[in-house]
Amino acid sequence: MAAGGGGAAVQHNFKQYPSVSLLPSSQSTFRGTKLITSIQYKRKVCQPKGALNVVASGSKKILVMGGTRFIGIFLSRRLVEEGHQVTLFTRGKAPVTQPLPGESDEAYNAFKSKILHLKGDRKDYDFVRTSLKAEGFDVVYDINGREAEEVEPIIDALPNLEQYIYCSSAGVYLKSDLLPHREVDAVDPKSRHKGKLETEALLESKGVNYTSIRPVYIYGPLNYNPVEEWFFHRLKEGRPIPIPNSGLQVTQLGHVKDLAKAFITVLGNEKASKQVYNISGDRYVTFDGLARACAKAGGFPEPEIIHYNPKEFDFGNKKAFPFRDQHFFASVDKAKEELGIIPEYSLVEGLTDSYNLDFGRGTFRKAADFTTDDIILGKSLVLS
Repeated sequence: MAAGGGGAAVQHNFKQYPSVSLLPSSQSTFRGTKLITSIQYKRKVCQPKGALNVVASGSKKILVMGGTRFIGIFLSRRLVEEGHQVTLFTRGKAPVTQPLPGESDEAYNAFKSKILHLKGDRKDYDFVRTSLKAEGFDVVYDINGREAEEVEPIIDALPNLEQYIYCSSAGVYLKSDLLPHREVDAVDPKSRHKGKLETEALLESKGVNYTSIRPVYIYGPLNYNPVEEWFFHRLKEGRPIPIPNSGLQVTQLGHVKDLAKAFITVLGNEKASKQVYNISGDRYVTFDGLARACAKAGGFPEPEIIHYNPKEFDFGNKKAFPFRDQHFFASVDKAKEELGIIPEYSLVEGLTDSYNLDFGRGTFRKAADFTTDDIILGKSLVLS
């Protein structure tokens, strides 16, 4: 669902609002889980469009919706490294910044000192309109948007926005016998990601210069979804790995650092104007192959894999396996050919990076739960 052509910025006449002067995140104070952030309003001298007070040539004033978890953590670092002024819009329920695994105090503090924070609820649409109009941004990275109605106030508040870069999902594609999924393929209006489809349609209808990124499964250090972590827990305990049906289902993973790099590549890129791109690794893997790759990455012995028929079990509301029980992968040829985006990490290299910087250090997001494993292993209805 890609649309061609470029788009000029839409010009509207709006009442002048005072600009918001945001304090660096290092000046925000935490008391328990409550974030106290001061926002000071002051009048600024008007400057013509493009006459920005920047710290580097080509620097942009960038708003990241989200940014305190996984993708946003790596993306915000890349943006700061590129010399952009970065503001994170969050509810303030989590620390605005956190050090990366293995990062030096010096590097982290340098990054932290450059990050600005705007505290608010993106579903408080009046606040979003008022605060964004007051501050003004050149580019928006929307990492956590799920519904079109959450995006419209942002567009309304920023009539001179240069680019809206949206994190969509490859989960929008209609299930098909023809794979891999390509950007021109049919989409599923009943998908659980339909809000992302509606957002892409809204951006197109509003004439916004947007770029939409559709990742498949994302993995890497600090992953809050139990993708590689699910396998690492079982490998660490020396347990068999239960995989549904034949284990030959083909899927696809993309490393979070490669995804962050892709997000940087589309910034200000005319070729990416009003385009949709699948972003992931450029190789596919079976479920069984993924189990073996995780074992290799963590330095574990060859895993014992148990295949089972999910229809023979009642797991209640528990999820027995972290992936869709189907073939699910997408072509990244368009991003390669048009933007020169080539993944840096092979699967085993990326899993090794994730293990060494996260699980291997004893950190993970979800504690091990082998309840469904024990149900499977306790029954004789197992496929050979």
